[in-house]
Amino acid sequence: MEPAGRLRPLTARSAALSLLLGTHPPTATAQEIVTWGTQMGIADSAVRMALSRMVAAGDLVRTDSTYTLAPRLVERQRRQDEALTRPGGRWDGRWQVAVVTTTGSDAPTRAHLRSTFGSARFGPVRDGVWARPNNLRWQPPADVAAGMIVMDAEIDATAAGELASSIFDLSTWSRRGFDLLERRDDAGPLKHQVTVAAAIVRHLTTDPLLPQEIEPAAWPADELRASYAAFRDELIAVRGSVLTTVSDTAIRAG
Repeated sequence: MEPAGRLRPLTARSAALSLLLGTHPPTATAQEIVTWGTQMGIADSAVRMALSRMVAAGDLVRTDSTYTLAPRLVERQRRQDEALTRPGGRWDGRWQVAVVTTTGSDAPTRAHLRSTFGSARFGPVRDGVWARPNNLRWQPPADVAAGMIVMDAEIDATAAGELASSIFDLSTWSRRGFDLLERRDDAGPLKHQVTVAAAIVRHLTTDPLLPQEIEPAAWPADELRASYAAFRDELIAVRGSVLTTVSDTAIRAG
């Protein structure tokens, strides 16, 4: 989670990603991306250099003058899209508890496990033990399933709220969310709007997606989703103006 009050600065790379991650399918021409960057005050040369570096790093796939997100970033886009939807269904009050049974794992394996549990919105109870309400009906992926035991647990309602607050640090998440909403209201120019919107969607990917029964009374997740959805609609409109600009430029050049 980003520190409260601090946002990642908008770079040429993040400007290009903001356009592609918000586009379905995630494809744009070089000129579209350059024009988009120009609207945010980033020089053409900086955007073109960023695109070259992203291709070399495997972030983008280039076909002629068109750039497309590489598969791993398409997965990131999928997670972002999921973050904008609140899970439905009823919660029966039970929890899922995952206990890691393998020992002596190397650092990359441990990091992969942490990433897997984080993506599944589990919180750490203690070393090797992770838990969350079972409203998401999670099944461990095949590459880690053999190294853990996943079980259902019944937890007293009061204890469940305390456990959720502890393992997910709900107060910190909530403060950050409300801070981002204030920044969104005061975002100003497009460059700042994109910076705040990117921070909002990153924050939403860490929302523990709790059942309403144990969600804190003041919880900004739904408002954050609505705010980002509104921005994405604005982004689509802005991209339309970018396409028009690029088309007009091509006509004049012809």
